[in-house]
Amino acid sequence: MSHPTNSDLAQGKAYSGHGVTVYYDARRCVHVANCVRALPTVFRPGERPWIQADQASAEEVAAVVRACPTGALHYVLTDDGPEQPEDITTVTLVPDGPLVLRGNLNIAGQREVRAALCRCGASSNKPYCDGTHAQVGWTSH
Repeated sequence: MSHPTNSDLAQGKAYSGHGVTVYYDARRCVHVANCVRALPTVFRPGERPWIQADQASAEEVAAVVRACPTGALHYVLTDDGPEQPEDITTVTLVPDGPLVLRGNLNIAGQREVRAALCRCGASSNKPYCDGTHAQVGWTSH
């Protein structure tokens, strides 16, 4: 089984800190805000730059990035390389929301470790969820 490489996952804008670089792909963010709640010293949506990766240890930043369900955030550790997939692939249906995947994924030819896929059909960033389901009133019932 091959694991994602730095070039596979390093998409979006880069924010570097001590021992870690965080990549943010705004097109995939649906503002779950796990990052902001877990580490507000690093993830500051009201400031520019909004990610200040040097305000916590590389390990703390990496742990919070791994909690991002959409894959909008990824990281590369200076000493250990890119984020690695979880050993077991999981699929979670979010009520009235996306299909959330974690594991060693290949989606539309792109290597991923986490992704939220559109279920409503209205996303402008298919196959990824962009939060449009809430705007169009889509439900999974």
